[in-house]
Amino acid sequence: MDEHELEGTTTEGYKVGEKKTIDELKNLDAEDEALNKWKASLGLATGTPIGDPNDPRTVVIEEVALLVEGRSDIAVDLTKPHALEQLKKNPFTIKEGSEYRMRVKFRVQHEVISGLKYLHVVKRKGIKVDKSEEMMGSYGPNTETTPVYTKTFAVEEAPAGMLARGSYSATTRFTDDDKKDHLTYDWAFDIKKEW
Repeated sequence: MDEHELEGTTTEGYKVGEKKTIDELKNLDAEDEALNKWKASLGLATGTPIGDPNDPRTVVIEEVALLVEGRSDIAVDLTKPHALEQLKKNPFTIKEGSEYRMRVKFRVQHEVISGLKYLHVVKRKGIKVDKSEEMMGSYGPNTETTPVYTKTFAVEEAPAGMLARGSYSATTRFTDDDKKDHLTYDWAFDIKKEW
């Protein structure tokens, strides 16, 4: 996959702020009410941050799932060994013309993540057929009161018709305002006439 295919877009005039530690953020303008509300929304005022001190990752993607109304969720536990390899080897099946959503469960540890984004590129027979990007937001480290974050993405519609049926490959990336790659993985799905 061409590395440039998974680059996120930038908003003209948007400037990424200076990176600060959690302690710097907690003590920043302590008398500013609006800033205190923002810090609370990131969980900086609620409990002790949790995370494995031996794990350098700041965003830990724990689960991805395919959600289709009226059907059981297909969830993949990424904390299990070889889960990413299984995503590529065992394609999801999506009925042509059906609406589906992707959901991700994740943790943040060690620092505040600003501008977390979900990007993915879909290819069929090596030709790019779709590219999407969704802003997930900014998150503080998980605490006892927020052990896992969940984000459900916008509804997508599977293509329909005989020409749309077949196998597709996709590459997904989670990145942030600092252009840090938190996780990139390949997966596959099949568009079929029936489930």
